[in-house]
Amino acid sequence: IQDNNVFILEVNPRASRTVPFVAKATGIQIAKVAARVMAGEKLTQFELADFGANGQVAVKEAVFPFARFPGVDIILGPEMKSTGEVMGIDKDFAHAFAKSQLGAGTMLPDRGTAFLSVKDEDKEAGCELARRLQKLGFGIMATSGTERYLDENGVIVRRINKVLEGRPHCVDAIKSGEVQLIINTTEGAQAIADSFEIRQSALTGNIPHYTTVSGAAAAISAIEVMITDKVSGGLEVASLQSYSTASA
Repeated sequence: IQDNNVFILEVNPRASRTVPFVAKATGIQIAKVAARVMAGEKLTQFELADFGANGQVAVKEAVFPFARFPGVDIILGPEMKSTGEVMGIDKDFAHAFAKSQLGAGTMLPDRGTAFLSVKDEDKEAGCELARRLQKLGFGIMATSGTERYLDENGVIVRRINKVLEGRPHCVDAIKSGEVQLIINTTEGAQAIADSFEIRQSALTGNIPHYTTVSGAAAAISAIEVMITDKVSGGLEVASLQSYSTASA
């Protein structure tokens, strides 16, 4: 904006990845349909079945190159940082999410210790996540504020120092292999800066790291089904065509 005039520098609908994803997930050649509509055909001429008619769920997960750039912060912003993406598709969200994580190179643990450090507004939801993890056999480790809340609500938890509180602290525990899953939600510039070493240690150790409650909940759902499926032989694999509901 200059002198109250708006100048458009770029228009990017971000469809170069989304259209192929939707086409593969639904079995509908979206680009072909769009081209024919632009040529004058009516959308009603195409048999566009509802996605999920066969009960499938498709999850798109971004792939980032952070491991190739030592010292980079993995926190996301408005810039495009992903270098690719993968699809996880299955009969329900938990299975599809599990496949998406595996495809992106994130190895979800089925045992070990989860480290939690969540902002105040996420404490209640974080407590429920901790209970789910404990039920799966995970140990819980948390920084002071989160530890206090979990303890008051009946969750067995081990307290660990924040980096600024001195050693041994949470980053030491991550680097020494004591932590297999990280759930760290922050708020404000200072908190984000303070948690930089946690993000770096997670990246270096290839430890699954979730910065939102919703992301962590999805990961725990995936771990739950992976543990259940492990007894019966693991995640099932099917051809993409077997999930298709229609073709145009």
